[in-house]
Amino acid sequence: MAIPFFTGRLTDWILQDGSADTFTRNLTLMSILTIASAVLEFVGDGIYNNTMGHVHSHLQGEVFGAVLRQETEFFQQNQTGNIMSRVTEDTSTLSDSLSENLSLFLWYLVRGLCLLGIMLWGSVSLTMVTLITLPLLFLLPKKVGKWYQLLEVQVRESLAKSSQVAIEALSAMPTVRSFANEEGEAQKFREKLQEIKTLNQKEAVAYAVNSWTTSISGMLLKVGILYIGGQLVTSGAVSSGNLVTFVLCQMQFTQAVEVLLSIYPRVQKAVGSSEKIFEYLDRTPRCPPSGLLTPLHLEGLVQFQDVSFAYPNRPDVLVLQGLTFTLRPGEVTALVGPNGSGKSTVAALLQNLYQPTGGQLLLDGKPLPQYEHRYLHRQVAAVGQEPQVFGRSLQENIAYGLTQKPTMEEITAAAVKSGAHSFISGLPQGYDTEVDEAGSQLSGGQRQAVALARALIRKPCVLILDDATSALDANSQLQVEQLLYESPERYSRSVLLITQHLSLVEQADHILFLEGGAIREGGTHQQLMEKKGCYWAMVQAPADAPE
Repeated sequence: MAIPFFTGRLTDWILQDGSADTFTRNLTLMSILTIASAVLEFVGDGIYNNTMGHVHSHLQGEVFGAVLRQETEFFQQNQTGNIMSRVTEDTSTLSDSLSENLSLFLWYLVRGLCLLGIMLWGSVSLTMVTLITLPLLFLLPKKVGKWYQLLEVQVRESLAKSSQVAIEALSAMPTVRSFANEEGEAQKFREKLQEIKTLNQKEAVAYAVNSWTTSISGMLLKVGILYIGGQLVTSGAVSSGNLVTFVLCQMQFTQAVEVLLSIYPRVQKAVGSSEKIFEYLDRTPRCPPSGLLTPLHLEGLVQFQDVSFAYPNRPDVLVLQGLTFTLRPGEVTALVGPNGSGKSTVAALLQNLYQPTGGQLLLDGKPLPQYEHRYLHRQVAAVGQEPQVFGRSLQENIAYGLTQKPTMEEITAAAVKSGAHSFISGLPQGYDTEVDEAGSQLSGGQRQAVALARALIRKPCVLILDDATSALDANSQLQVEQLLYESPERYSRSVLLITQHLSLVEQADHILFLEGGAIREGGTHQQLMEKKGCYWAMVQAPADAPE
């Protein structure tokens, strides 16, 4: 901005045949201001970009944290690919826009305002002409910017859908291969890419139209200013130097406006990406907030009191109806019944993953939500039929989620009890062995053994085994049986056992037969067999009997 001002002064000096001192003074001041401006710009850009790097890391962390705080239903209603697209791609787009486009936007905005001040000093009339034409520069690009923003949102949604197709196919690769549907999945992915290609072409057209309308408007403004300015100089209203200063400032001002208008669609693009991000950040989880109870000791007495439940996506269908039963410390309660009877839902409620639709669930006489979140899940541990093993060492998998790092002795002891130690000790790197995503190089039984060790190391007062022994070999099955019924530790916890293995069920202290979401009968194995009811019929049926 110093160059236009001093160029005007030098022009007047040349036309008026001024002294050499005036020329030297103006040239020196112009040089000093130009160098100072360059230094300040360098420092400012460095500080800004460093700050934006921190913003990106913080934003991505906040979005991922907000996702993890959501209720269980959120992850059932939103596909993994869509969620990951928001956490990674959208945050990157927004951060890139903030670090690059917003920096330019603010720079040219301040620059434009300063140039406007110099223009007003040079000629109010020419400045008014410039400002009157500004709506022409803004209206069309603004319309195009809205179109561009809409297309960007559509592109993001299509990208998320294509990611979900790829994730779904890769995570189910054995199934895809067993049905020889590799080409079908590839074709489905290509169809999604074609949709993205079409949207990208429309997006490119919108950007080109925006650039063209901005350029042609700026050119017409320059021609008009030169014509009117020439008349003002001829009439003596402004000096030649002031006209030169004004024209140079006006050109830079127009350039600033053009840059602002060209950046505007990219800022709009960031707005499109930020919509879903802030939807996650602003979303209030529907699960109850963490309670405050952290008693030094829990007995492990669990009471289901007239508990009913319906999943949020099917509120009219009761999965559980009026369940009332008790899990007592030192006892194993087996929950059996046909598929779809609600057994796993009972396990999910006991983990506080869902809230009962009716009735209440108590732990040592207090509702589950009243316990602090981390504390509750140290006291209530669960192992499922297909447990998740993370892409990290086996040692880290067993110690997963513990706030205090356990000793190697504690990790080994838990693995011995679960039957995992025998295969882990045979690995070249033992407990330091890194497993890949989902632990695919481990067998189903090995994953279950690792997951059981992960539960046992917490020393829970309530242990849930939801078909958690289905893939174990005979020796591991025997170890689990001894753990449940012969270990001295059995008296320090309540056990909810859901299994198809009759050898585990018949030794249970109490057996509940669940059908249609309701308890049909309960008792010991001998009592139920003598009763010859639902449990007896299930045991006698060869196809449906527990193994």
